[in-house]
Amino acid sequence: MYMRTSLASAGITALITVACFVSTGCKGSDHQVESPALTGASVAQATRGDLASTLTVAGQFQPYQQVDLHAKVSGYIRRINVDIGDRVRTGQVIATLEVPELNAQLAGAQAEVRHSQSEIDRAKSQVAGAESSHAALHDAYKRLAQAAQQRSGLIAEQELDDALAKDQNSEASIDVAKAALEATEEQLSVSSADKQRVQALSDYSVVTAPFNGVVTKRYADTGSLIQAGTASNTQAMPVVQLAQSDVLRLRMPVPEADVPYIQDGGTVEVKVQSTGRSFTGKIVRFARALDPSTRTMVTEVDVPNPTLELSPGMYAESVISLQERKHVLTVPIQAVVQGDAQSYVLVLDKDNHVQKKIVTLGLQGADRVEITSGLTDGELIIVSGQANYQAGQKVAPQFESVSMASEAGDK
Repeated sequence: MYMRTSLASAGITALITVACFVSTGCKGSDHQVESPALTGASVAQATRGDLASTLTVAGQFQPYQQVDLHAKVSGYIRRINVDIGDRVRTGQVIATLEVPELNAQLAGAQAEVRHSQSEIDRAKSQVAGAESSHAALHDAYKRLAQAAQQRSGLIAEQELDDALAKDQNSEASIDVAKAALEATEEQLSVSSADKQRVQALSDYSVVTAPFNGVVTKRYADTGSLIQAGTASNTQAMPVVQLAQSDVLRLRMPVPEADVPYIQDGGTVEVKVQSTGRSFTGKIVRFARALDPSTRTMVTEVDVPNPTLELSPGMYAESVISLQERKHVLTVPIQAVVQGDAQSYVLVLDKDNHVQKKIVTLGLQGADRVEITSGLTDGELIIVSGQANYQAGQKVAPQFESVSMASEAGDK
């Protein structure tokens, strides 16, 4: 009983062993060892093209010019014709002041001019009378002198001397009359100058617009007392504030590092978020000096604004073109790894093995950077996840994701 059981167990064991051998032998003859799958790598080609560097800064619109309008004379506002938001033209009357004492001064100056003119007329008459008297006395002396010459002793010497004295005295009277006329004419000049001064002050009682603009502030109302804005030590109140807004200045702060690339006529792409308006402008002026507190330089673009769509104080996104290169070797910015002392890229050789190459960078654009040395045209560069690859590692290059990323970046 025991032995049968043992034989049966041995037979079952042998059968299992044979089955296992046969099974193992079959698998061993058909199985192929598979190589491990290659790691994928997003790559792009080093290509040549045009490259430009830009600077994006926030700019603010300012009036082309802005001024607080003061009165040059003191007085009460009799009438003010404008309010905030009103558009005015050059020479338009903004306000009129009431200055009674100035009116009296003007009337007195005008009267003084008329008096001086009357004095001139009187002096001219005196000159004419002196000349007539001199002509008569001179002719009388000549006749006496001729008679005395023709007949000796006919005319007494005393009589000739008296006639000569009268002739010379009348000639001197002409000079005196002419001098009086000149003095009177000088007095007229003084009176006229004083009249012009008072008239100018009287004209200043009417406040007018010095340029086309918009009233942005109103400081005074009818009846307000306005002090003359002619002395720096007085707190003279302006009448209104006027801003020229049909042309605006877009002011942009340019960092110190980018100042050398700013020049007249440089291109600026402007986008106003609040209105959705986009346009291209040109740099027309820059400060040529840095603000010590911000280390930036003010740069301006003139923006026509005839419809006043843009308001002073609005912000705009400004993209300033700094440098431009033609037909240079470039790679995507994300392909460059910045080391402690040098920059490098990971390049694939012809067998798709990873190699590390030191490169020298040039101009940097929005999404690509110039390579001045270290690469050649057409080389494949890994553009993402560079820390996941080792030199000598073989990878499977993938272009699709890089292309899509590039297109998205271009948009």
